[in-house]
Amino acid sequence: MATASLPQPASTARRAVNPWVIALTVTLATFMELLDTSIANVSLPYIAGGLGRSFDEVTWILTTYLVANAVVLPMSAWLSRVFGRKTYYMACVALFTITSFFCGIAPSLNIMLISRVLQGIGGGGLAPVEQAILVDTFPPEKRASAFALYTVAIVTAPAIGPVLGGWITDNYTWRWVFLINIPIGALSLFLTNRFVQDPPAFEAERKTARQAGRLKIDVFGILLIGLGSAALEIVLDRGQIDDWFGSTFITRMFFIAILCWIAAIWWELKTSDPIIELRLLKSRNFSIASVYYFVFGFGLFATTTMIPQILQSLYGYRAIDAGLVLGPGALVITMLAPVGAQLIQRKIVSPKMLIFCSLTVISLSMFHYSGFNLQTDYNHYALARAYQGLGYAFFFVPVSVIAYSELSPAQNNRASSLTNLFRNWGGSFGIAFVTTLSERRQDYHQTITGAYLPPSSPQLQNAIQRTTSYLVEHGYSAADASRAAYLRYYNQLADQTRLLGFMDCFRLVGWLTLAMVPLVFFLRAFRAAGKAPAGH
Repeated sequence: MATASLPQPASTARRAVNPWVIALTVTLATFMELLDTSIANVSLPYIAGGLGRSFDEVTWILTTYLVANAVVLPMSAWLSRVFGRKTYYMACVALFTITSFFCGIAPSLNIMLISRVLQGIGGGGLAPVEQAILVDTFPPEKRASAFALYTVAIVTAPAIGPVLGGWITDNYTWRWVFLINIPIGALSLFLTNRFVQDPPAFEAERKTARQAGRLKIDVFGILLIGLGSAALEIVLDRGQIDDWFGSTFITRMFFIAILCWIAAIWWELKTSDPIIELRLLKSRNFSIASVYYFVFGFGLFATTTMIPQILQSLYGYRAIDAGLVLGPGALVITMLAPVGAQLIQRKIVSPKMLIFCSLTVISLSMFHYSGFNLQTDYNHYALARAYQGLGYAFFFVPVSVIAYSELSPAQNNRASSLTNLFRNWGGSFGIAFVTTLSERRQDYHQTITGAYLPPSSPQLQNAIQRTTSYLVEHGYSAADASRAAYLRYYNQLADQTRLLGFMDCFRLVGWLTLAMVPLVFFLRAFRAAGKAPAGH
């Protein structure tokens, strides 16, 4: 990483680079990677047809990517220390770009899955390394603005993924969902090679560790963390599909995940050079911030998954129209996240106060969602998403500032892996939560409604009779008209109870978010940032 602040000999001095050039360079690849976590979702039916496989088989295209991503993500800090941060980052971008090409031309599902595994391995290191680069590129008093840019990337990319994927699939071919990454990856490699350098302090720490013999490959730690992460991601991603613990496969994966992570935690705490630096959680501010990263991922990905499902299954929206509902939230975050950064840097509002207010707004937005019905229109959903975005716009930046407030520069690299691990786990748990709970609560509401509205209900029978008579008058046979009438009211009941199940999910996410508010009062005071940075 280029820097002009540290005095260096003329022979080794590096040309100063505007830190915002570095920030935009590393954000480009991270945005591309996060986009790929959701862009292929709406294209799965077309991919299934193109490869001649069933829809259930091609869902592994999503699972394999997430599993590989989850395996590499917690190791990214250690890998960047072993190979050098810039070298590791460029290797990740190159692997992601090359495998995107093979995904785009894949003639069979097997080649597609192998390519997606390798793509996930490449993508897993991008977000943590970017965050570490941003922390080291910007001094503490200017980090809030850098975190604002990072916030825009991690929130906007998953939101526009389904929209862009739907548009590409409808107008071109599903293969361009993957091929679009190639020019972006090539540009990212060029810019990274030109502008990004490892900071002197990071290089010195690597040299010292190498001389002390602390950069040895921890095979046992890698196996435990890799296997535990893979098993946990499979449980979360496939649990509802395979009926959770009704499936022997899911049960085995669950126990493997638990045993491996228990062993990994024990091993990492006793080794001198751990893959994951769990000792960072001794810092109160960092541990509380990690909880907030989890809650951030949980709420954001849960709602980003739910809203398109609701609009497509209950309101008949196309995938691209359902995705556009997410746009106002991303727009609000893009506009206001830099404002939140300036409020912190100018000491107008403390990070603790911003977190308190944003958590309150986020929880209220969830309760607002939970009052919707089948007559709610597009504008109300879009405005509710903007309302939710208002809370997230002022949340991630102060949380990131607090996370690094008690850490030394030497700990920044390791901290970025942990923070991204908690955010990633939050997203995976959030998606599994809404996928499972929405179906369970639909069954519950259908049982309750059926108890209060039995088939023998006079009101229901009268309504069915009127519909049957109407259909007979318009050419249906009596038997067909009766079946169609019953089906009509059953579908109405199913739609109502499914909506109630989703509304319960919103309500529970709201209560979970609200329950995190008291943690603000346990944060330790720290020296706040100074003046805002000059414009670049």
